[in-house]
Amino acid sequence: MPSTSRPAPGKLPFAVWVLAAGTFLMGTTEFIIAGLLPEIAADLGVGASHAGLLITAFALGMIVGGPTMALATLRLPQRLTLVLALAVFALGHVVAALSSSFTVVLAARVMTALATGAFWAVGFVIATAAAGPARATRAVGVMMGGLTLANVVGVPIGSFVGQYTGWRGPFWALAVLAGLAAVFVGRFIPATEQRAEISVRAEIRALRQGRLWLALAAAVLIMGGVLATYTYITPLLTDRAGIPAGAVPLVLVVFGLGALGGTAIGGRLGDRHPMATPLTAATVTALALLLLLPLSTGPVSAVTLLFVMALAGFTVNPVVTSLAVRFAGNAPTLTSALTTSAYNTGIAAGSALAGRALDSSLGLTGPALIGAVSATLTLLPLIALALNGTRPARIVAQRTPPTRVRDNTPSRARTRH
Repeated sequence: MPSTSRPAPGKLPFAVWVLAAGTFLMGTTEFIIAGLLPEIAADLGVGASHAGLLITAFALGMIVGGPTMALATLRLPQRLTLVLALAVFALGHVVAALSSSFTVVLAARVMTALATGAFWAVGFVIATAAAGPARATRAVGVMMGGLTLANVVGVPIGSFVGQYTGWRGPFWALAVLAGLAAVFVGRFIPATEQRAEISVRAEIRALRQGRLWLALAAAVLIMGGVLATYTYITPLLTDRAGIPAGAVPLVLVVFGLGALGGTAIGGRLGDRHPMATPLTAATVTALALLLLLPLSTGPVSAVTLLFVMALAGFTVNPVVTSLAVRFAGNAPTLTSALTTSAYNTGIAAGSALAGRALDSSLGLTGPALIGAVSATLTLLPLIALALNGTRPARIVAQRTPPTRVRDNTPSRARTRH
């Protein structure tokens, strides 16, 4: 099998695009519940707010399960971990589609979240290793682009299909697609020896890096700011900007396109300007959210600022993810899982605070104000990182006798740059 460590100049290895397809499926399943919530609630005999626990369960599964599964699969070959994650992902959807019990569906969502956490943790490591140091952030951007594309394409299509087939139809489709993705991963992801000297202790030792936690804090705050506003954007658009309810899905597509563009920009510029890019983007995000407070009364200005918020906010993500993996030194797997947990923590916390703000005297502009504050606070860890530098960490996370060193895998090549 050809090595993915030597792609053509300026191009990413094909393995990165395969992994991005996997994140597309997993991003679709994370967000598709929102579009199918009424159908799921009616079919399972629960209220809409109760059915919303399916979203919460997935987020909690990602927050807790991602790092847990990263450690649990540490000694497994990376390709095998990805294939098993996709298999469990598919099985979770099959179980949910076959069940008429809300409790079983809830448990299946948690199982699916655990598989997603394992896939992302290992997938980010493989993608950055295969791309090499010069294109690491771009590789992360492509993988995260799969997640963003899920909002633009996967979720709307899944919701549309669900209107005609019932909510189980998209679940069956995701199960089949995950099976196909497992075949592609087994074919195109290079087999690498899992190093026996890797241990849980080594991965945890890498977490002593203060810069790592600054990058994770930036991930929590920027995602919390953007999603605090996005979660409750519909009432702002309809009741304040005067946009018809039927046009809201089109506006959400505009948000998705902005997020997709931001992810691509962050991936392109992050390698060359690892601090200037997120600092500028976070500043623009905060300004867009602040301007949304007085200017959300007009449909054109509201939609324009929503696009700018998504474009700038999602520019930060691939950069801070790449920095977090870099700061982990030779133990990046747990760190990759923690970045996923950080984003989901931001989503959960930002949405919760925005909901309280919406019910307060702030009203419809409350979520945007929470978002602006969170985006502004993102500048604090980013400035601290700029002052401390972004050189890779030199952590002795594993000790390999010289006679056993075999520098023939992409991951080894990456960890010594």
